[in-house]
Amino acid sequence: MLSETVDLRIGLIRASGHLTAQGADLLRGTADSLREGGHRRVVLDLAGVQAADDAGLDVLRRLRIDFAEDGGELVLQHAGRLSPEPV
Repeated sequence: MLSETVDLRIGLIRASGHLTAQGADLLRGTADSLREGGHRRVVLDLAGVQAADDAGLDVLRRLRIDFAEDGGELVLQHAGRLSPEPV
């Protein structure tokens, strides 16, 4: 299960837990809301994420592309340590 804490002032989302497609969709909704609220740059801090699956990582990749295509930026912090769990 994934949870998030949001700082609306600076466009920061802190995620914790297990990143699955369902959890990534939660992050997508929050990031999209921040973008619609005027944040061109949204920071997603993944330091609290203990594990991720392929589907969750794919949703984040797509979200970064969507942000870039709309002229925004999604910054993924601490994402380098995440790798898909073995099946």
